[in-house]
Amino acid sequence: MVASLREMSKSFLRHTSHPNPYIPTAHFLFSRGFSSKLLVKGISFTSTEESLTQAFSPFGKVLDANIVRNKVTNKSKGFGYVTFETEEDAEKALVNMNGKMVDQRVVLVDKAWPDNRKAKNVG
Repeated sequence: MVASLREMSKSFLRHTSHPNPYIPTAHFLFSRGFSSKLLVKGISFTSTEESLTQAFSPFGKVLDANIVRNKVTNKSKGFGYVTFETEEDAEKALVNMNGKMVDQRVVLVDKAWPDNRKAKNVG
């Protein structure tokens, strides 16, 4: 178990370490910024792209709302993405919508990092 954790830690550092050892890894990770795209988790299985757009639109112009679905059954996987026109609008939505109710479910909102492997591997 300990050896497994040690290997995971080494793998993480190998993939996230900045070439310059004088810049802390956390600083490098969070200084890359993010786009105006948000990851929304905990979406109701009855939610639609329209209801997601409606829930997030008070914080700015929503360019796209996408619910990730199973390719075979077309059922929601319980998460999706909302893209805003500006990063500022996305930041407002992140602050105001995280932990709020959308279609009778509490949603968790986070920045959609360009390499968000966790979301790609869900379900």
